[in-house]
Amino acid sequence: MVSEAILRNQVIQKAWEDPIFKQKLLTDPKLALKEALGVIIPDSVTLKAVEEGSDAFYLVIPPSPSSGVMKTDLTTLGSW
Repeated sequence: MVSEAILRNQVIQKAWEDPIFKQKLLTDPKLALKEALGVIIPDSVTLKAVEEGSDAFYLVIPPSPSSGVMKTDLTTLGSW
């Protein structure tokens, strides 16, 4: 099983090293992850990939635990 942090680091590293993967990740992230890493993201999950620039920074605020919305555990989305 792969943790979310490990998966994120692997995806970032691959995007830095492989411009074709990076472009596919930006245009069709679910397909890019499936083809390159064998990770299948369910249709019920929205996945967006964006590239930060030197003049942009993105801060993602997850749902509050009190909202009852649970984030999908990525270890269940695919195996390596």
